[in-house]
Amino acid sequence: MNGEFFEALRMLEKEKGISADLLVEKITNAIVIAVKRDYNAQDNVMVNIDLEKQKFDVRLLKKVVEEIEDPSQEILQEDAYQYNKKAQVGDTVEIPLETKQFGRIAAQTAKHVIRQGIREAERGQMLADFQNKQHEIVTGLVSRVDPKRGLVTLEIGRSEAVLPKSDQVPGEVLKEGDHVKIYVVDVGVSDKGPRVMISRTHPGLVKRLFEMEVPEIFDGTVEIKAVSREAGSRTKMAVYSKDENVDAVGACIGPKGTRVAKIVEELGGEKIDVIKYSDDPAAFISAALSPANVLSVTVDEETPKACHVVVPDSQLSLAIGNKGQNARLAARLTGWKIDIRPESEAAQLQEAPQASPEQEDQGEE
Repeated sequence: MNGEFFEALRMLEKEKGISADLLVEKITNAIVIAVKRDYNAQDNVMVNIDLEKQKFDVRLLKKVVEEIEDPSQEILQEDAYQYNKKAQVGDTVEIPLETKQFGRIAAQTAKHVIRQGIREAERGQMLADFQNKQHEIVTGLVSRVDPKRGLVTLEIGRSEAVLPKSDQVPGEVLKEGDHVKIYVVDVGVSDKGPRVMISRTHPGLVKRLFEMEVPEIFDGTVEIKAVSREAGSRTKMAVYSKDENVDAVGACIGPKGTRVAKIVEELGGEKIDVIKYSDDPAAFISAALSPANVLSVTVDEETPKACHVVVPDSQLSLAIGNKGQNARLAARLTGWKIDIRPESEAAQLQEAPQASPEQEDQGEE
């Protein structure tokens, strides 16, 4: 191993972002394995790679004996003299080996384990990189698009991650060379290495975009209480501020709607309803059903977290939304089951005569 070897280590460190010390550790292990196989050695292999002094040597350690029982571990005294002129029976001598003595098989084994070690180091680096970004927004460069399976591969720093079709915004077309913001949902380890879940549809993406765009959210003056989202179509977000002088909704929308407009543009035109959160369920549910006007909210005493909402007849379709979307998002946002009825139907139910206990008894008979 000469200067070129150590230069190669530095190059790998610079290009791959992997510690040279870690690479030395992997290479040392690889060479130990190679020597053990080629020399039938056991635990008597010593490899020293010194990055600072740019020195490399491999030695076999053998015990000096009068009669050899295990050639891989022992050496006769007269043979030991060529390595240590003062060698005595019972001593251990170091036998230096040249790299070329390893042979072709040993060299191939070393290369294979080195490559494997570098891959493991890269995966470890990738895992560490993404763990620092978990639940955050990162920008990725689209490097590959699989039109058959709909998978999009993104370069994120030195690492790659795959954006599944299910986590892509419906109708959004990503092309090679595009820069897109994605949300890191989760980072874990599988049999195949680091497992990174990224998404363009997760509600966390909207939340983080607002944190980046709205200073009042970033500094904690305004708090995002809940987000419900149907990616590519509509999002509802509930916000709140303990400071009575701060308009939480207005802060998120921005002057003339500039702040929310930037986020809508980033999400490809997705509509965003920003509403005021309230600890009062009736007020919160009423706000969540906007843009529809709500006349009343009645809590269902028999069913946990369920309510009946009355809206003007003319606003029923608006409250429910296209294919039930507005009601569905409001229910997810508040965590309540919402039964929406038009004003005329609610009035008819109130006017309907109630059966007396005697009538109910007669009916049962």
